[in-house]
Amino acid sequence: MIINTSGKEVAKKELIEVLKVIEGQLGEKAYLVGESFGFADIALIPFSVWFYTLNKIGNMNIEKECPKLAAWVNRCMEREAVSKTLPDPHKFYDYLLEMQNKKGQ
Repeated sequence: MIINTSGKEVAKKELIEVLKVIEGQLGEKAYLVGESFGFADIALIPFSVWFYTLNKIGNMNIEKECPKLAAWVNRCMEREAVSKTLPDPHKFYDYLLEMQNKKGQ
């Protein structure tokens, strides 16, 4: 499926708006619900694996658009339970490209 350029721009803006809502929830707290790593963080941190891919294929800069969210991701990744569980974002991106090439898209 091919999305026209204006459709991509709309999708990018909508995604950034959603990420900014999450960033707003984060506010000045270390984690989403307070100063302790909790269930909300556990539920959302896996989605951060997509950030590198979105930056590459979507010509985005999530870290620039949502710096508090990026800092939260880094803070979460400092936790061994998180960093050893989630795939490396670069390898994830490479895997997605490989799968796309195999499908011939």
